[in-house]
Amino acid sequence: MIENNAAGVQSWDATLYDQSFGFVADFGAGLVDLLAPAAGERIIDLGCGIGQLTAEIATRGAEVIGIDSDPEMIALARKKHPDLNFICASGEDFSLPEKADGVFSNAALHWMKKPEPVITSVKRALKPGGRFVAEMGAYRNVSSITEALYHALEEQSVPREAVVFPWYFPRTSDYVALLEVGGFDVTNLTYFSRPTPLDNCPNGLRDWIRMFGRGFLAVVPEGGEVKLMARTEELCRDRLFSDGRWLTDYTRLRFRAELWVD
Repeated sequence: MIENNAAGVQSWDATLYDQSFGFVADFGAGLVDLLAPAAGERIIDLGCGIGQLTAEIATRGAEVIGIDSDPEMIALARKKHPDLNFICASGEDFSLPEKADGVFSNAALHWMKKPEPVITSVKRALKPGGRFVAEMGAYRNVSSITEALYHALEEQSVPREAVVFPWYFPRTSDYVALLEVGGFDVTNLTYFSRPTPLDNCPNGLRDWIRMFGRGFLAVVPEGGEVKLMARTEELCRDRLFSDGRWLTDYTRLRFRAELWVD
């Protein structure tokens, strides 16, 4: 997981992430199949978080390096997977001495708000013909939650402009264009909705906001967080609360792209 706060940089509670948000890696299992790592290949897991999918790629026989910009995430990844290699570095400017056969990224690219340097770094890291396989939040991802948060903040006299939006959620056509300009041929592309239950979050939607929506919480007036959470729940309940549990309105972009060979 990678980057953002009121100044634009996300900090993470890696232990809470491990306890309550394991679904992020669970949904990435199919993405590993799309990557199809082979024995002896060198793979980079970009935005590896605590390393669940880094370890899964390693079980396929590949040599894998996990990269994440958050020191706490990297520390926990090293503790959980001491036999694997993890590096603390930014997705927007990383460089490794040896070229890779593939770059993999699950639920991380939308935290990297400057996509052009990310794509440039990925290109630099790959061998000719190497593949870039990723899933990220896309256009209208968590739109019900964010609109509710904006509305609840406005009721506390906080304008939308005060929020540093934490993510980059591109339209499919926009991201494909960036990949093509960056030297990639997109060979597989899917845009889809994935309503996701928050079953391991004791406080439901509030836990999700505290983990991922800190850019909104950073501008709440003193003493206003409880009110903000309650109002956000009220606004989201009809759409995102069903059968006694909260959901998130995820919309995802999944792709496989291959680096052109000159």
